[in-house]
Amino acid sequence: MERALVFVLAGWSGFFVMAVELLSGRILAPNFGSGIYVWGGIITVFMVALAIGYLLGGRFSVHRPSLRRLALLLIASAVVSLPVIIVGDALLDRIFDAIHDPRYGSLLSVTLLFFLPVVLCGMISPYSVRLLVHEYELSGHFAGLLYFISTFGSAAGTLLTSFYLVLAFEIREIVGGLVAVSVALGAIALLLTGSRRAARA
Repeated sequence: MERALVFVLAGWSGFFVMAVELLSGRILAPNFGSGIYVWGGIITVFMVALAIGYLLGGRFSVHRPSLRRLALLLIASAVVSLPVIIVGDALLDRIFDAIHDPRYGSLLSVTLLFFLPVVLCGMISPYSVRLLVHEYELSGHFAGLLYFISTFGSAAGTLLTSFYLVLAFEIREIVGGLVAVSVALGAIALLLTGSRRAARA
């Protein structure tokens, strides 16, 4: 059960990142347009954030890895996404008024709104590998399986968001739903770890 939940959290984090990346373009569009420079900034920020997340997740996994900490990473990524819903419009308006070049205005906007959530999501995959691997001989198998599930989740997030969600809901409703699912999955993982501790006691 614990191993299955690790895969679920990793798959969902992939879904979350790609859904948010697609939505970020729609969020920035009213202020900065949807030109290639906007998407260039979005892709750059997300790639750098994921790279840093992978590095930090690997280092974080060295010290007492646990499902509880993995769940807290997912919940934290959801919580730091809330400013997109709460103050996103006001922040974008201020940046638009302060920076006249839309290239750098959009780059700063996507960094402030999405960099930290994506870093935290990026930490989940390497941390998950550490939780799954208990034998050296199986490390490649579990790493490949986990990245397959995570990437499949990213593909699902891309397709569902672009084909269906944006047609049925407002952008901030979608972000709110993504945040809610992340918190719910993290809470389930925390409850599982809590029940196991109670059973051992």
